[in-house]
Amino acid sequence: MFLPYFPFFEELETVRLPGVLQRIGIVFFISSVLYLNCNWKLLLGISITILIGYWLVLGFLPFSDGTLPTFNRAPNNWSNFIDSNLLGNHMWKTDYDPEGFFSTLPSIVSCLFGILIGNLLDKHRSVKKLFMAGVLLLALGYILDIWFPINKAIWSSSFVLVTSGWGTLIIAVIYYLKDIKQYKFGTIFKYVGMNAITIYFLSSLISKTMYLIKIGEDSNIHSWVYNTVFVHDFFSLNLSSLLYALVVVVFYMLLGYIMYKRKIFIKV
Repeated sequence: MFLPYFPFFEELETVRLPGVLQRIGIVFFISSVLYLNCNWKLLLGISITILIGYWLVLGFLPFSDGTLPTFNRAPNNWSNFIDSNLLGNHMWKTDYDPEGFFSTLPSIVSCLFGILIGNLLDKHRSVKKLFMAGVLLLALGYILDIWFPINKAIWSSSFVLVTSGWGTLIIAVIYYLKDIKQYKFGTIFKYVGMNAITIYFLSSLISKTMYLIKIGEDSNIHSWVYNTVFVHDFFSLNLSSLLYALVVVVFYMLLGYIMYKRKIFIKV
């Protein structure tokens, strides 16, 4: 909650209550309780039930006036309708929040899939099985996309499947490079991963600060650095944007490396 309040700490009536870190906290708590009390088959069953139930509610449950729902951001979207009534003015937009209350349900499944994939890796130590699981999740996600479009804004069930599939494939590649082939450059994933939440928090805090500190009347630190260092006549704007993004990524990778070497680990 520090991030939406920062730096003025005064917008109590309209401050945004949901957020990425808030959602992670809720999802971690619920997923932990389920993990401690359920076997993998029950976790899988709960995940499937949530994904199908979420799809049926958002796509087929009519509103009280008989209006049929849609998967659009607004109007007639159950996720936004529930969020608007529960959160009121405490949303990212007046009619929309990408980390709202109802869409947190399928995001729990994203975490449960992570638990299941982690168990799969821990039990079998097999790149092949990870790869097969990733391909299966991708296939199911892209098939479901036909009826329930991939949509991050409402965290659609197809979005959960596809992102979980790509995440599993990436884990398989990292596991292959770092643990099986033992390539040294694969260690960078460990440096960043050991302080992932800290790096995320600082990236948001630093970015927000750069936008707030003005340079002249129409500029801030972010735009000044971008236009001064990265924008040139011999670069396309797309290339300038890409270079800026890569520098930002390298900066936080370096931060992760320094924290790791100093044995500074801030965990949740």
